[in-house]
Amino acid sequence: MTRVVVEAKTGIDALPLPGPPNMDGVSAAVDTMHSTGLALLEQLATRRDVLDAAAHVMHITPHRDSDPDGLTVIQDTGRHAGREGFAGLSNGEVLPHTERSSLAAPPRLMMLVCARPAATGGQCLLADGHAVYADLAEHHPDALAALSEPRSAFFGGGDGHLGSVFTPRADGRPLIRLRWDSLARFSPLAQPYLPVLRAAITRHQRTLTLAAGQGYVLDNTRWLHARSAFTGPRLCYRALGEPKDVGP
Repeated sequence: MTRVVVEAKTGIDALPLPGPPNMDGVSAAVDTMHSTGLALLEQLATRRDVLDAAAHVMHITPHRDSDPDGLTVIQDTGRHAGREGFAGLSNGEVLPHTERSSLAAPPRLMMLVCARPAATGGQCLLADGHAVYADLAEHHPDALAALSEPRSAFFGGGDGHLGSVFTPRADGRPLIRLRWDSLARFSPLAQPYLPVLRAAITRHQRTLTLAAGQGYVLDNTRWLHARSAFTGPRLCYRALGEPKDVGP
């Protein structure tokens, strides 16, 4: 995970950028996406700042839960606990997943910025799919083969996507697609290896505790993101979209 943007305050390593808000800083974050697929952000104090930063790096695409400007408010609504596909709108744990895994082509980028931190919990848990892939290739090649088999996983409801957890690309770098709830189903060949996959993801997770104005942008086809359960009025803004100037 490349270090960018302002001083560390809550466990995020960062480099100072003048600012708030500063599109040069966002551009510097974009540069890190070429190699790492993940960049950290800070000094995004308002919803307008978040929207401007997102529009600087991506063509924002709407989501089922987004507002007209394309941003989704991620908070405990008090109405979504226990509803499949709505875990992010509760205060419960969110397991590692790919955003919009049920689409044939999930959005390439996901940006999340904290507007109001939780009283307790609510940490962001990020795992590099390339590291997970390499881990399985070295220690559990049978698991990797099963989880890369075409048509070995189905993500979503009746109009979901039939594919696999890992899909190799022509350049050798894998794409990752995953969710853990009842809207994911796996073939008899892949099912026995899910605990192995879960353990590998856990080994490579990194924890971020975001203060207000801090966040990240990641390659949604490479990084898995999750969240710990929380208490208090945690509120984040999320944007999804296709890159304007991010590497392959």
